[in-house]
Amino acid sequence: MIKKLKVTTALTMALPAFVLSSAMALAGPAEVSGPGVNPECFAPWSADTKFLQWDAKPGPYRVAVVNGFVGNTWRIQMIKTAKAFAEDPSLKEKISDFKVVSTGTDAPAQLGAIEDFINQGYDAIVTIAVSPDGFDRVIRLADKSNVVIVPFDNVLDTDKVMQVNEDQLKMGRMWAEFAVNELKKKGVTSGKILEVRGLPGNSVDRDRSIGINEVLDASGGDWEVVQVVGNWDDGTTQKVVADAIAVHGEFVAVVGQGGSNGVVQALKDANHPWVPVAGESENGFRKAIAEYSDDGLKGISIGQSPGLVAIAMKAAVSALEGNVMPQLISVPLPVATYDQLEDGKNYWSDLPDNFFTVNEFPPCGVNISGPEIMSQTEEDVK
Repeated sequence: MIKKLKVTTALTMALPAFVLSSAMALAGPAEVSGPGVNPECFAPWSADTKFLQWDAKPGPYRVAVVNGFVGNTWRIQMIKTAKAFAEDPSLKEKISDFKVVSTGTDAPAQLGAIEDFINQGYDAIVTIAVSPDGFDRVIRLADKSNVVIVPFDNVLDTDKVMQVNEDQLKMGRMWAEFAVNELKKKGVTSGKILEVRGLPGNSVDRDRSIGINEVLDASGGDWEVVQVVGNWDDGTTQKVVADAIAVHGEFVAVVGQGGSNGVVQALKDANHPWVPVAGESENGFRKAIAEYSDDGLKGISIGQSPGLVAIAMKAAVSALEGNVMPQLISVPLPVATYDQLEDGKNYWSDLPDNFFTVNEFPPCGVNISGPEIMSQTEEDVK
């Protein structure tokens, strides 16, 4: 049993215009047979993933990153990572113009920014979508202009564009499975579980929560799931977790989509007993697991890497070069549990707590160091 609480006018001119319009309508990627280029890096999501190919364009290319929300450390690190990767020798000579903008959580503002970059003649636009739908108009405009749009992280509910992501549904399931299994080791099969949601309206938040609750529903436990919204932000998460503890008392486990440092701090401040905690790949969260696991903080850290932006940028350039690409590219989930953590390997005691630890993708030749990332700013590049 699960109880859920949710905290001109001449004919001779008209004909050429019609022909041009018809030709433009046929623009965009062609659906082709696989395999695609560099499958070790650009891995198809599944055996059913289709393949796309754009007409090759001569480089170098004009590339823009259109972010939405920027109010948490993950998004800030993502922007810094994009800037650092644009300077990487493997990519720098292929890009003539690079811009970054953040438009906030307003979908029309993000769509307007994407349309503006298309109209300015940019070749590729990498984006974290504010909403999983509503992009049909800009996708059609991009296809007419032979512009490659690559959503990543918060992706779109469409197969009309190439997208890059980790399996969010699987991530949610793995978090919940870890929590349930750790509780079973303690003989706990009932109680309150705190679910910390992400940014409302995003496909990532939706899919992770679906995965979490699928597992809890199927576990046979008598769980009362209390949901709070942490926006994947440490400060916000700390507050809402503290409020939840004040209202609901003790929890047997916490499953959080992000803001994991905030989860730990709220538990400490409230003198809440250490319990199994599933969370993201923040460096501070991994530090805490390493320090307190013997005291009961049994944690799993699964990283949605800000470095996904680098894979999306690399995929966009590859598509512009005319390579065959999977429509949906799968990036493996980087997982570390409390018994797998090693300082200097999958967390760093000398790096800030809000640094996200996973930024290496060896099959793609992408390895962006912490200092390279941290030397950048989160400001727009206009």
